[in-house]
Amino acid sequence: MAYRLRSRSAVTSYPAPRDATRAIDLPPDRLIALGTAFWAAKALLSAVELRLFSTLVRGSLDAEALTERIGIHPRGARDLFDGLVALGVLDRQNAHYLNAPEADLFLDEAKPTYIGGLLMMLSTRLYPAWGRLTDALRSGRAQVETADGADPYATLYADPERLARFAQAMSCISMAAASTIAERFPWRRYRRFVDVGCAEGAFGVRVASAHSHLSGIGLDLPPLRPFFETYVRRAGLSDRLTFAASDFFRDPLPGADVVVLGHVLHNWDREQKRGLLAKAYQAVATGGALIVYDALIDDERRQNAAGLLMSLNMLVETPGGFDYTATEGLSWLEAAGFRDLRREPLSGWETMLVGMK
Repeated sequence: MAYRLRSRSAVTSYPAPRDATRAIDLPPDRLIALGTAFWAAKALLSAVELRLFSTLVRGSLDAEALTERIGIHPRGARDLFDGLVALGVLDRQNAHYLNAPEADLFLDEAKPTYIGGLLMMLSTRLYPAWGRLTDALRSGRAQVETADGADPYATLYADPERLARFAQAMSCISMAAASTIAERFPWRRYRRFVDVGCAEGAFGVRVASAHSHLSGIGLDLPPLRPFFETYVRRAGLSDRLTFAASDFFRDPLPGADVVVLGHVLHNWDREQKRGLLAKAYQAVATGGALIVYDALIDDERRQNAAGLLMSLNMLVETPGGFDYTATEGLSWLEAAGFRDLRREPLSGWETMLVGMK
């Protein structure tokens, strides 16, 4: 078939878009930065997997030596190292790389402030799952071990290596909130607490370290016992902190003056949340308190992006979990029987809810 070109005068002209000027005034830089945010995230996460920061704790290295030491191909090595310099987690002096102060404090495995366990879990477990977020949104189904709708922890807890990483990650993510609660909550009024879903026991260790009169129970599924006991023993608190192996949906909770649900409620669907709070009410002594802390969403659902994204994380990670607003959480506490309710922001994106019995 032959085509004939029309003359210039015959070509239909279209008016410029009404918002063409606005497009120039409002460049897409922020959207592009959001869309490529995973580049920086994965560079950091891969560096943690490769133990790059722990390697540099022993001393600065040039690009060739660092490449060989962490076992990567030369092709991408300098781009990774210099990219981490540009991101502020490495420094470079006289062609030698060294950890920036933040990385030295938080990514040195020998320091108690190490958060690499959390970053390792993000890299190996959640990064691939978030790559299937579109599938999760279309299906409403989790994209990790629970993709078949099974118990979100059954497969995870059956693998000792992955469980160790998960337990360490829970310690990392709980530490800041635990420190703030240890400081602000009126622990002097109470003697005994139970930390439900304790993992390694980081919350209990932080609170018991700050208040010598307290004793506590860390409650979790049986495979967590050795991790808890090792962590508590290293803190020198085995005489005041003990582990209780239990399924908190099947078994009653141990009685205590204070029951703590930290990063627990958001793992479960609405009815499971309410059922767990009812059990907590039965476990709290008269005059005692319940503490709940999570990355709570602001009531208008407009500001705390971290809480909203955490709720999407529950979509890819659990069969029915979701994050919630403080108002929703307080209504569930009230329905369970708690009174004198209050909310209090903690460090970062966390919020604490407190109810009295």
